[in-house]
Amino acid sequence: MLKLVLRRAALGVMTLWAASVLIFAGTQILPGDLAQAVLQNNATPENVAAMRHELGLDRPAVERYVEWLGNAAQGDFGKSLVNQRDVAQELAPRLYNTLFLAVYAALIAVPLALVLGVLTAAFQGRAFDHIANAATLFAISLPEYFLGYLLIKWVALYLGWFPVLANVAPETGFFGRLYLSFLPMLSLVLVIIAHMMRMTRASVLAVMASPYIEMAFLKGLPKWRVVVEHALPNALAPIINVVALNLAYLIVGVVVIEVVFVYPGLGQSMVDAVSKRDVPVVQACGLIFAAAFITLNMVADILALVSNPRLRHPR
Repeated sequence: MLKLVLRRAALGVMTLWAASVLIFAGTQILPGDLAQAVLQNNATPENVAAMRHELGLDRPAVERYVEWLGNAAQGDFGKSLVNQRDVAQELAPRLYNTLFLAVYAALIAVPLALVLGVLTAAFQGRAFDHIANAATLFAISLPEYFLGYLLIKWVALYLGWFPVLANVAPETGFFGRLYLSFLPMLSLVLVIIAHMMRMTRASVLAVMASPYIEMAFLKGLPKWRVVVEHALPNALAPIINVVALNLAYLIVGVVVIEVVFVYPGLGQSMVDAVSKRDVPVVQACGLIFAAAFITLNMVADILALVSNPRLRHPR
């Protein structure tokens, strides 16, 4: 078991390294000259040459990548090209806001999706199952930004229950954060709950076709007890995987939601940095998103190994 966990961890580190190469290369091959973009109207040949030297653009790309990766591993992402502030210090409160929103949505979406998935499996073919499947299919079909705009129009503007913009500040209290970020959270929940519920239902129904489930029914056990005590524990491996993927989406995929609600998170910072061509900030955001996505997938693999002993063997 320890060997398998170490192998998954090593694979995760290699994947993160490959992602760092793509992130660095992607920001380096953008069209135009970064030094000229920074200087704008002051881009004389002398100033451009001096700026290229200051940014290290006159050095080989491999040397710059090794230096950037080594500093990033120590938490040093350099300085912003826009305001010359330390990138790590500038992104720290934004990362906290993004994690707060992701955890807020996960604490509501995951239990609700698991309960609904088990209920739809237990009441397969009945009205509740049909209604839940239709609702989740509708939610999956709508992009998250469209759901966000619908919530803004009807819940924020028409009903006036919540503010249009999620203006969360560092001094905002806990309950104030819950109130201001409710609509972004609800947008994320409506998107991911459908995927998790449908996967939970499919996994439980696949296990329900097993012979030992039929034996449990023959012993006279009620259906809810068979589903909860026998089917659900054996269907945990795929459920854990889809939950982890959706949790990774909550961190990585909040970019659109943060832009729609002007939520001061990491995704909003990345979009602003791309528009201003602030390469150090873009690289830092991309690496943080990649690390979160890869880590959650690695945790999902490890939990799947723990929950299903058959996955520990090559056969």
